[in-house]
Amino acid sequence: MKGLDNFKIVTKSGEEYDMSGYFGVLVRSLVISSPQPIIETEKGEGSHGQIRLGKTWGPRLITAQCSWFAVDGPDVALLRNELFRKLMTLKEFYIVVDAEPGKRWKVEVASDWSPQKLGTYGEFALEFISHSPYSESIATSLTAKDFDQLGVWQVGQGLIEANDMQYRHTTSSFRIYNPGDATVDPRNMPLAITYRGASTNLEIRNVTTSDVWRYTGTTGSADRLAIVGTRSLKNDVVNVFRDTNRKLIRLAPGWNDIRITGASGSYSVEFDFRFYYL
Repeated sequence: MKGLDNFKIVTKSGEEYDMSGYFGVLVRSLVISSPQPIIETEKGEGSHGQIRLGKTWGPRLITAQCSWFAVDGPDVALLRNELFRKLMTLKEFYIVVDAEPGKRWKVEVASDWSPQKLGTYGEFALEFISHSPYSESIATSLTAKDFDQLGVWQVGQGLIEANDMQYRHTTSSFRIYNPGDATVDPRNMPLAITYRGASTNLEIRNVTTSDVWRYTGTTGSADRLAIVGTRSLKNDVVNVFRDTNRKLIRLAPGWNDIRITGASGSYSVEFDFRFYYL
């Protein structure tokens, strides 16, 4: 028994619990709120109104109205306790809605809830909070672009022709496509850029965002340089952050023009990240 708004819980370790298949719960409705606008202003001395300083997005609320259908009285208690164990955790988890199988929300339950029951039938409401205003793709940029693969890709992800969505390159000039709604900023979103090959004073430049990352050392043909989040690593273990210009590369929505200088011989560059959606 599945409603149109059925969803599954996915833990960070990869365990999955379908509300219908695992718990036997019918999700009657699931409502995802808009992001909360946070507008920064200040009062100008001697002037009317306010001065707008900027705007950011706050958290999102997701509300689910659910019903259960237990077999008997003991089954009611067992089901209730299992829901408590899986939902009322100290760690965030993901929910994936059946209607959007290629996206997930990182959430936690935002308030207490009390199942209302009549015999073996019960109803309850869940309020989740996503501290990020964005859902994220289940797949990453390096996942195979088989757009017919269920549970990985979906309509509404901003996808273009698979041949155009290339994230491994061997030339000094190429383009990286970010189909999401948000700029991927490695300070708060996972992003790994990996260079393999020889180089001297390697520079990676995103012309679109004007971001430049520069390494003042050298690498050999078998070496690997990686910008992983805010870290810069050589061969996965040596921290070379102090030998860089201490900058990062962001990826704007849409096309990003990338330029590589300082590379020599045969080399490759790959970008691994998720896509984020309002």
